[in-house]
Amino acid sequence: MADTHEAGPGMEIRRRPLTRPAVPPSPPVPESGLPADAPRQLHRGMTLVATISLFIGTRDAWTTAMDSHPAVAGVISVCYASILLCGVLSLLVRSRQALVRVDVLVLLTALTLVACGYVLDHAGADEGVLTAQAASEILRGHPVYGQPWPWLFDTPSVGVTKTMSGGADYTYGYPPLTALLAAPVHAVVHSTAAATLVTTGALAASSVLLWFLLPVPWRSAATAVCLGFGLLPHYAYSGYTAITALALLVPVVVRWPATGAGGRLGPGGVLRAACLGAACAAQQLAWFLLPFLLIGLYALRRGELGRRRGLAVTARYAATAALSWAAINAYFAVQQFSSWLHGTLLPLDQKAILHGQGVMGISYYFTAGSSRLDYYSYGSLLLLLALLAATLLFVRRLGPALTVLPWCAFYLATRSQDGYYMLMTPLWLAAVATVPAAAFATAWQPRLPRVTGHRAKGFLAAGLLAPAFVCVAIAAASPPPLRLSLAPHFTAHRSSAGVTAVRVHAVNTTGTTLTPHFADRVGQGASDWWTIAAGPAELAPHASADYLVEPPGGFLPMPADQRPRTYLIAVTGTPMTITTAPIPSPPQSVSPRD
Repeated sequence: MADTHEAGPGMEIRRRPLTRPAVPPSPPVPESGLPADAPRQLHRGMTLVATISLFIGTRDAWTTAMDSHPAVAGVISVCYASILLCGVLSLLVRSRQALVRVDVLVLLTALTLVACGYVLDHAGADEGVLTAQAASEILRGHPVYGQPWPWLFDTPSVGVTKTMSGGADYTYGYPPLTALLAAPVHAVVHSTAAATLVTTGALAASSVLLWFLLPVPWRSAATAVCLGFGLLPHYAYSGYTAITALALLVPVVVRWPATGAGGRLGPGGVLRAACLGAACAAQQLAWFLLPFLLIGLYALRRGELGRRRGLAVTARYAATAALSWAAINAYFAVQQFSSWLHGTLLPLDQKAILHGQGVMGISYYFTAGSSRLDYYSYGSLLLLLALLAATLLFVRRLGPALTVLPWCAFYLATRSQDGYYMLMTPLWLAAVATVPAAAFATAWQPRLPRVTGHRAKGFLAAGLLAPAFVCVAIAAASPPPLRLSLAPHFTAHRSSAGVTAVRVHAVNTTGTTLTPHFADRVGQGASDWWTIAAGPAELAPHASADYLVEPPGGFLPMPADQRPRTYLIAVTGTPMTITTAPIPSPPQSVSPRD
């Protein structure tokens, strides 16, 4: 309403209406009461889980550092403060940008902890010392493959891979890329640290790369999987060449269904193919992912472009990867082709002693042995082929799990240690975050006219998998090849009772000539080979013989209560067999001297 003022008769002065100053409209407030740019709860959860994961193993590192590197312990203490701060901020910040900054702080804290861990532990395990020695040989122009280096394993902390034929592997049995990368470092750092520095750097690089390539809400999950849970850093400190392969596979796997879209690889596709070839030149685990990727890529591109163009783009991708792999291996192949080929294939045919958490444990830990251990290897190979066939037939269903499927085959192998699974888990995360199931909706699949409906497809899948599990059943159900009777020689030595020798009566129950080798086992690991002081090298079919075997060092301590229980194992390489028999407890009359 306008305000008026009477100035005189017949005259009226009007004033302008009273108005309030303009106020900008407030942004809409969601019903939850949070700002419109508030981070999603999934993002908060990922950040918080990554923050909590940094606690794992940090106390042990701090305790070790206080004894030997107090300055490192001080840095770890600061990291504790950072972890607590990140935990608070991940729950309190109210914008997405602020939570991204918290993600950056979590990543930097994790990288700092990994650096501290490297300072405390960089001596390396068997792969690390072999890679460092290979780097040294490269610098001097000497052959790398086929050269035994037994002195590298004189340190008790460096284990050696024993073979079922009674020997051990002292040669370099990995593709050359990690050794090539370690060579210039070894020129400055003349120790195993040259190799472990490369693998630790590769882990840090792969973590940062995956962090940037993943969608924003998933980034802290990369920090947790790569650095936070304490799994992969210890493999990096040990010098595992698979860490180098992992770093190269990260750009290959992230959003891999987009590779070759439209029938053109482009710079991104060429780079991915080159990284795939380089990963195959770094460690054999990458070989198992390769055929799955090629099958998935062909199915996607054929569904989009047709058979001819889909095959062409897949062939260009494979050829680029092969060229990258060949360029890295060329020098070594030309230098000594036979030794190079044997060295790169060594893990596949070396017949290493049983080890791991897979089904082979039935014959190694829970029964008296098996005369058909080779069937575990057959089952592993058949499972790999079955999974490849299933991926081809049902790629629309199995495509999202393509980065997990290759490692399932190792569960049936005679070497089924968990490292084969854990080392590639960042690729699992990359798949779930960047490879949605919808990407395979139009992928090509072979037509199966008589296979319709979920039940029929289930029967087909079961048929593909059945041969592998039949092989496992044969290996697990087969009886041990030897019947062993043990007569230990006990003695008291200093503060403990133990065995100085075991007289073994062995009966070959099979129709094959066997060459047994003996070791003892407490829990999951086998000792060095025992010395056969008396007895034949070969045991004829259905024959029996007496052996006198002596433990490494001439004495095996054995507590009277036998907890844990000590076993004597007899293994053969061709065919692969194992027989296990418990060593009797020492009698009470054998007591240690004060």
